[in-house]
Amino acid sequence: MKRKSTLKRVLCYIEEYRLYLLASILLAVLTVALTLYAPILTGDAIDYMIGKGAVDFAALLKLLTKLGVIIAATSVFQWLMNLCNNHITYKVVMDVRTEAFDHMQDLPLSYIDSHPQGDIVSRLIADIDQFSDGLLMGFTQLFTGVMTILGTLLFMLSVNVGITLVVVCITPLSLLVASFIARRTHSMFKLQSETRGELTGLIDEMVGNQKVVKAFGHEEEAIAQFDEINRQLQKHSLRAIFYSSITNPATRFVNSMVYAGVGVAGAFAAIRGVLSVGQLSCFLSYANQYTKPFNEISGVVTELQNALACAERVFDFIDQEPMSAEPVNGPHIEKVQGSVDLENVQFSYTKDRELIKNLNLHVKPGQRIAIVGPTGCGKSTLINLLMRFYDVDAGCISVDGTPIQKLTRENLRQQYGMVLQETWLKSATVRENISYGKPDATEEEIIEAAKASHAHSFIRRLPKGYDTVLSEDGGSLSQGQKQLLCIARVMLCLPPMLILDEATSSIDTRTELKIQNAFAKMMEGRTSFIVAHRLSTIREADVILVMRDGQIIEQGTHESLLAAKGFYAELYNSQWAV
Repeated sequence: MKRKSTLKRVLCYIEEYRLYLLASILLAVLTVALTLYAPILTGDAIDYMIGKGAVDFAALLKLLTKLGVIIAATSVFQWLMNLCNNHITYKVVMDVRTEAFDHMQDLPLSYIDSHPQGDIVSRLIADIDQFSDGLLMGFTQLFTGVMTILGTLLFMLSVNVGITLVVVCITPLSLLVASFIARRTHSMFKLQSETRGELTGLIDEMVGNQKVVKAFGHEEEAIAQFDEINRQLQKHSLRAIFYSSITNPATRFVNSMVYAGVGVAGAFAAIRGVLSVGQLSCFLSYANQYTKPFNEISGVVTELQNALACAERVFDFIDQEPMSAEPVNGPHIEKVQGSVDLENVQFSYTKDRELIKNLNLHVKPGQRIAIVGPTGCGKSTLINLLMRFYDVDAGCISVDGTPIQKLTRENLRQQYGMVLQETWLKSATVRENISYGKPDATEEEIIEAAKASHAHSFIRRLPKGYDTVLSEDGGSLSQGQKQLLCIARVMLCLPPMLILDEATSSIDTRTELKIQNAFAKMMEGRTSFIVAHRLSTIREADVILVMRDGQIIEQGTHESLLAAKGFYAELYNSQWAV
């Protein structure tokens, strides 16, 4: 049932290019008609060569000229048909891949976080490539194959009905073989595709974390895990290929039976004078042309099973529930004042385990809010909720009195500048990485931001300065240098609110002190949320929120919390304990 719905969806994509499809069908009809007309001319040519000294050269010359024109026309039509097929196939593949990639931008982070990145990449790249191969083969061989079968039958019926019936009686064997194989290959190709995605996910994980693998001596375990998945892939691939490879020899066997049946029946007919030698030759040629498409079609059916299995995985990805819809005609904030309110907020990543419950908070414009607490207490989760990377399960978060669900995500996130502990750089120049949030920034603005973040000095030492091309992981840059570039990116945009999640965790103490001063200037008049483990860096915060088990258990200034001698004082003193 699912296979049928997948096929229907593929046909819906193809429908957009119906003019090319009609042209392809018309060209296929012309190609097949001319291809099938050629054996008639060949048979007539044989009949003009009755025996030694009895050859009608004048008639032969006319036939050969006609045959040459037909062969040339067939080649041109076939070339044009292939152009149409290629256009349809790669346009459809482009549409599917574009829709899948666009949908990925609309997927909630919960899906991305809970699925291996390699599997998602495999669906968008490998599965769609497999789908395109099957689709192209289907267009190239399916139309012409079906039309060749129908056309050949009509031509054979016009020559001799009895021998044609012999062909028709043996044909169902080939159809039964193809149907038997098709039913068994779909599930095997689907398993193969899923295992390939799992293997891609493992490789992506191991390559991206190679330093960690080596540091902890995990090489043997990684190889063992790879070998296990690789063995599974080998097993599923062998089964899928084994069944699909049966197709050709099985249909060839049936085809040989058809050819032998035509030869025997035709020979007796020629002896009785029902057929001429030329007509028998024509019939044998038709028998060969009639059976050949069954080889191709059965091969196409097998390849289509693989294509549909891959398409099914891609469509499963496209059908994933997107993020909640953006508000239509909702309020649009140009520049917020910076007041943030959380009322009875509840949230959990999984339903069976509560994380944040009944969280209430009021932040005044321009306040610096520090968030501290043990690992897993909900600090980063709170940041995710403020940015609407995740939506609350209950309660409400408001900015300047407007619930953030009423704002578009783009409008909300324009109000925040964010620097995380985990850096992200794209494959581009240093200049483009800094201006990621403000593409129209001038050279002076970029350099000023780099100077403010203390990144300018090391950028000048790079081979091409600001024009140095960085790889996705920052190449030879240290973690601290990459973090400085991310800080420069925010300093260039200067949004009305800031989120600093361990923003200086990878920077040396001396540079950190300078950046803290730069941050202090940047945070003036801006509402700021600061997540920090080093409590010495948040002494100047207006309010410190102490979180534990998803709740705010203490809040106040640094001095008041120390004086209270509660959990914060315990955390602070533990960092200075000898």
